Amino acid sequence: MMQEIPLIILAEDDDGHARLIRHGLKKAGCPDPVLRFCNGQEILDFVLSPQGLEQPSKILLLDINMPRLDGVQVLRRLRNDRQFDPMPIVMITITDDPDESERCLRMGCNLYISKSMDSAMFNKIILEFPGYSPSKRLNFRPIRL
Repeated sequence: MMQEIPLIILAEDDDGHARLIRHGLKKAGCPDPVLRFCNGQEILDFVLSPQGLEQPSKILLLDINMPRLDGVQVLRRLRNDRQFDPMPIVMITITDDPDESERCLRMGCNLYISKSMDSAMFNKIILEFPGYSPSKRLNFRPIRL
């Protein structure tokens, strides 16, 4: 039986960053589609919709600084709803603030990575992330590269 490839959901308001992330993931072998949303409210609307709920496995790449609802607010709402416990959430940000990474990890994100890291390393981390295959939530220390 073939293992299902999770839907990758990208929450990124910056078109340039979104394009680089999608291109890098595709180049690294991630099959399309990578579903992209531009703000935190759009993410919540999708994952709580019938279409979003019927997706059996998904991984969320969540930018911290977004309009309407920021990534931390989205993380908090998803982690307060038990049905989203199995969904891996990777926080992506341009900041390298250790307090912010610790706060996100305490709130339940699985991984916290900087957009400023080398693109090959970024893609390798995402594609080798245990949540990329359907699995239970795992706890990771923040990656600061």
